[in-house]
Amino acid sequence: MGAFAKSNQQFLPVTREEMDRLGWEQADVILVSGDAYVDHPSFGTAVLARIAEHCGLRVAVLPQPNWRDDLRDFKKLGPPKYFFGVSAGAMDSMVNHYTARKRKRSEDAYTPGGRPGYRPDMASVVYTRILKQLYPDTPVLLGGVEASMRRFSHYDYWEDRVRPSVLLESGADMLVYGMAEMPFMRVIELLERGVPFSSLHNMLQTAFVTGKDDPLPPLKGRKETVLPSHEDCLSDKRVFADTFRVIEETSNRTDPDRLIQPHGDKMVVVNPPFPLPDQPGADLPWDLPFTRLPHPRYQKKPAIPAYEMIKHSVTLHRGCFGGCSFCAIAAHQGKFISSRSEKSVLRELENIVQMPGFKGHITDLGGPTANMYRMGGMDPAVCRKCRRPSCVFPNICHNLNFDHNPLIRLYDKALAVPGVKKVTIGSGIRYDMLEGQSESVSKAYGLKEYTRRLLLRHVSGRLKVAPEHTEKQVLRSMRKPPFSSFERFHNRFREVCRKEGLSWQLVPYFISGHPGCRERDMENLAAAVKRNGLRPEPVQEFTPTPMTLSTTMYYTGIDPYSGEKVFSARSDKAKKGQKAYFFQGNIPAM
Repeated sequence: MGAFAKSNQQFLPVTREEMDRLGWEQADVILVSGDAYVDHPSFGTAVLARIAEHCGLRVAVLPQPNWRDDLRDFKKLGPPKYFFGVSAGAMDSMVNHYTARKRKRSEDAYTPGGRPGYRPDMASVVYTRILKQLYPDTPVLLGGVEASMRRFSHYDYWEDRVRPSVLLESGADMLVYGMAEMPFMRVIELLERGVPFSSLHNMLQTAFVTGKDDPLPPLKGRKETVLPSHEDCLSDKRVFADTFRVIEETSNRTDPDRLIQPHGDKMVVVNPPFPLPDQPGADLPWDLPFTRLPHPRYQKKPAIPAYEMIKHSVTLHRGCFGGCSFCAIAAHQGKFISSRSEKSVLRELENIVQMPGFKGHITDLGGPTANMYRMGGMDPAVCRKCRRPSCVFPNICHNLNFDHNPLIRLYDKALAVPGVKKVTIGSGIRYDMLEGQSESVSKAYGLKEYTRRLLLRHVSGRLKVAPEHTEKQVLRSMRKPPFSSFERFHNRFREVCRKEGLSWQLVPYFISGHPGCRERDMENLAAAVKRNGLRPEPVQEFTPTPMTLSTTMYYTGIDPYSGEKVFSARSDKAKKGQKAYFFQGNIPAM
């Protein structure tokens, strides 16, 4: 039975028959997802399902319902007692469906066999509209990356237009953004107390729609900032750019304001996020009783590629303070790091050892960035005043504790877990934290030792890093360190490999077509790659995704922070011309 061997835990129901066997007449919450149902902590729907179960609710999951037929999938479980939770899945559905050239992708990693076509475009909107049509009196709570990154007016690259908040397009009753466990538990707590769903308007990390003249319940100790309206963002690209800057600066604060954006005669109200969880709260999602397996309904179907990739991996932390312009992680998870305890990580490793088919190889101990575990500001007062989108660009903040010793110790303890034979790091690392420091800082923070241990024990032949480009002005628009930082790390990599007798390969990632990049910059990149003897793979073409700085520059042609004009390759010919340089010198491309 392979990955579908029996588990000591019980899957949550996905059919009426499974609910009947449990003696349920009605579920309390039904979670609808664009992904296949994999009961593993790397899948958001599974996490929130287990959170709701932990809160004592009866939870059912409706994975990848058919939206093209008579909607029987949406009807089979009936309406829940409290609400439907809707997510497009682990990815924005448009990113999942289309390439940077707006061509249909031939694979969907979150579906058995990688088969495409099992979720609609803009799944959050389609699923919610269907549910509101069938069950108009049952609330719908939106969540996931797609909803999170489209909660304000946003530019949609695939339709080449500014779309309103997904709340208005979908008709959902409320939206939770970011990593949603805490607002999800709070919603459940209040509903069980008898508070009506329609009155949950002063909850942190949620968004809702109200009338333009309706009074808002106050949020204690928080200010309100009214953003330019959706209509103003539609009509003026500079206004759109300025609005993005306010949203990003607000999200990078420890005590952000409530943000309000008018849309016609409505207002989209986005409440500030919860503070970082305490240690029990940070550990909770991973300590829930996951089977760590795909639901048995997929037993006779091909493997789910995304699951095969992460089934023996472990997430150490959430958040990323890198602040890369093109990345949605900080906007979704936040720039402040929330790390798990060593005990929680080691418990998960012990559970993985018991999984059917495990042969001793942990494929990742990582996160959004592998080497940010336990890192953060040394003086919280400094962080409270800071609005920088990145703690490492244009230079490493003097208040940042980037000590790698806790990570080194955790790697050692992971290797000591009985049944674990090998631990490799699959997540990307920030090499700019490892090089260019004084000897005293390097020794105190274990920087050289981390690089040595990483290469000696935790790399399987190839180490992937992401310099993204070689040219200063392009890297500046990306919020990435200068290429000289990569070259220093490359030298350290070769030095360690020579001393330790390792024949490893350093594999750099690069991007073409990013705002600020011209064809001559790609020509210089190709020359630098050849000069350094590098073989990058895969090569990416810039894809504008909602609510990132890079996308804002692409759409508006303006840097929101400097106000300067920014060039972008917009035509298919210009994009092809830039990517063509990756084929020079036998550089492989995606």
